[in-house]
Amino acid sequence: MASESKPSVALTLPVLPLDDEVVLPGMVVPLDLSDADVRAAVEAAQAAARPGAGKPRVLLVPRVDGTYAGTGVLGTVEQVGRLSDGDPGALIRGIGRVRIGAGTTGPGAALWVEGSTVEETLPEPLPGQVTDLIKEYKALATSWLKKRGAWQVVDRVQQIEGVGALADNSGYSPFLSVEQKVALLETADPVARLKLATAQLREHLAEQDVAETIAKDVQEGVDKQQREFLLRRQLDAVRKELRDLNGEAEGDESDDYRARVEAADLPEKVREAALKEVEKLERSSDQSPEGSWIRTWLDTVLELPWNERTEDRYDIRGARAVLDAEHAGLDDVKERITEYLAVRKRRAERGLGVVGGRRGGAVLALVGPPGVGKTSLGESVAHAMGREFVRVALGGVRDEAEIRGHRRTYVGALPGRIVRAIKEAGSMNPVVLLDEIDKVGSDFRGDPAAALLEVLDPAQNHTFRDHYLEVELDLSDVVFLATANVLDAIPEALLDRMELVRLDGYTEDEKVVIARDHLLPRQLERAGLAPGEVVLEETSLRRLAGEYTREAGVRTLERAISRLLRKIAAQHELGDRELPFTVGPDDLRDLIGRPHHVPESAQDPAERRTAVPGVATGLAVTGAGGDVLFVEASLADPETGAAGLTLTGQLGDVMKESARIALSFLRSHGAELELPVTGLKDRGVHIHFPAGAVPKDGPSAGVTMTTALASLLSGRLVRTDVAMTGEVSLTGRVLPIGGVKQKLLAAHRAGITTVVIPKRNEADLDDVPAEILEKLEVHPVTDVRQVLEIALAPASVPVGVAA
Repeated sequence: MASESKPSVALTLPVLPLDDEVVLPGMVVPLDLSDADVRAAVEAAQAAARPGAGKPRVLLVPRVDGTYAGTGVLGTVEQVGRLSDGDPGALIRGIGRVRIGAGTTGPGAALWVEGSTVEETLPEPLPGQVTDLIKEYKALATSWLKKRGAWQVVDRVQQIEGVGALADNSGYSPFLSVEQKVALLETADPVARLKLATAQLREHLAEQDVAETIAKDVQEGVDKQQREFLLRRQLDAVRKELRDLNGEAEGDESDDYRARVEAADLPEKVREAALKEVEKLERSSDQSPEGSWIRTWLDTVLELPWNERTEDRYDIRGARAVLDAEHAGLDDVKERITEYLAVRKRRAERGLGVVGGRRGGAVLALVGPPGVGKTSLGESVAHAMGREFVRVALGGVRDEAEIRGHRRTYVGALPGRIVRAIKEAGSMNPVVLLDEIDKVGSDFRGDPAAALLEVLDPAQNHTFRDHYLEVELDLSDVVFLATANVLDAIPEALLDRMELVRLDGYTEDEKVVIARDHLLPRQLERAGLAPGEVVLEETSLRRLAGEYTREAGVRTLERAISRLLRKIAAQHELGDRELPFTVGPDDLRDLIGRPHHVPESAQDPAERRTAVPGVATGLAVTGAGGDVLFVEASLADPETGAAGLTLTGQLGDVMKESARIALSFLRSHGAELELPVTGLKDRGVHIHFPAGAVPKDGPSAGVTMTTALASLLSGRLVRTDVAMTGEVSLTGRVLPIGGVKQKLLAAHRAGITTVVIPKRNEADLDDVPAEILEKLEVHPVTDVRQVLEIALAPASVPVGVAA
């Protein structure tokens, strides 16, 4: 039950102001009587005290910035005398809180006020929460006192039982500010006051722990530096004694770098920059991080082959023989390398190796579908020229610093990939293959393709500056070979700096030669078979290339050969086949299954796609090379009322426009072509391109769509052996397109024998291998009417019935 509270008592007391100091009940403090206000209050209290009524009483009131607090402390003057320094003083004891009222008059010069005592009430017995609060405060106070070494005060704190007295005891704490003590003074509830005192003490202990941790870390760091300094001095002394013992001259690391720079064969400007860095190294201390940056930079500069060059192999016939032995076909690239070597030889003979500070380097872009040998060709070029070869993979690179290097101010800075390639090659004129240059990306870290503009510009790369080196590096003697699958992904400015060489794919004969001379020996070794244990007949290789694979390159062909050899090796280990074994065309189905790509011409006539009117065969270029493309057209029933043109097959805008042009041409020229186009107004036309999951675009399918629609309207089938390509205009003109070589190679792979191309593309036939042209009947045309005459078979049913 709660104890009864006593009524407050009215008091009239002289005010003893305390500037920037607070006295709480229970505290005993000495005050200096030299202060006029203190002396006036004590004298007034002594004058008002009646004999036998007790000790003189004063009201201790905090005064902060000239403002008095609303609560004071009743204090008794215990003793008046001299302080330890000899000044007059008084010893005051705090008794209890007094709520200050109005001012009044009294004896002496002091300020007198009226007030009433503040009584504290607590329940009896104390609740468990209050008991726990008392224990927590005593534990925190004991911890703080022990840290200060005040062991004699610990027992006194533990003996305090009252809640209010325990809270007021924190008035002795020197870490509390005046504002915090005033808050304790004005908190009348003893439990709330103890909570406030506990929170203040807990916060101070936490700050003290952090300060001690920081001080400990700082001290440990200082101790470590002092220990490291002492050990380094001892190490220097040991080194000096060893040098004296061995009779060596005294020197340090900076002297070693200076000697290495002076002894190295460096260009003059590079030598000056290196010596400046050595001077910085000499001025820097061993503990300075700049010293490690300078040492790393000097090591990189000294490791670069500034004046190292390999001698080019000027045996032009021998170089061409090396290229022919390592790669079949690819005559364009071989001719370009042969021309380059011939010009280099003639310039060297006439003393024109360096013209205007530039040497005779080369920048070639090898563009073609996957698997045609672009990457392996780079190593063959280096072998033919007698140069070092370095491959730089650019696929997925998104940071400009990968090309130009990082600034030396960054932690872990490195030179760019071009400088690292020169360092790896060990010469200033290697063959550098920039692989997959069309896969370079860009983001917030910059555009690597833009950084390559200087590297691949023959007019600028003799003064290339890497951000890390910050000295000129001559790249004009380097042969750069860049590989890419598609041109669209290469920025136009970058493509303009490179000489374009297209690798459009291999003919079937070239694939057979590559498989026989290169792929088969390599896969025999990987399968653990001797060269004579498995023999593939040429007819088997031709069937593998023609019916089991359909690609511009030879990667899938090599995988088919690898699978075939693994099958034979496994059968031999199981005892099912004897070696040596010769693989004939009829053995392929038992070993690796049935063919996947049977030409349309080899299929049953009733099963061919062009066995019904409205289907035509076109030619297209994809990222994997050339390919055949079928176009299907149909007419909706007039009773459905679904008029208009419907296009499906994931077509681009240009291809959709070509379909509208084809339909418009037939509508306007139907009578001339003897086609029943009058019913097109009420019937819907649907054009579909199979392989609907593959995006398609471009104008070259215009003649194919026109032919398919003409076949549908006339009822005449499109010849199975005919494929076509070309853009069509509204007047029926057949306009030129691109990728003729790739399309003709694809037609040959698909078993097509007759190809229709635009007349203005006739010059592109010079790039097509002669053996392909011999097997294809190519018709250059200028008008779509010629296409229909060639592609459409003779009518088997009347025109009206077909419509």
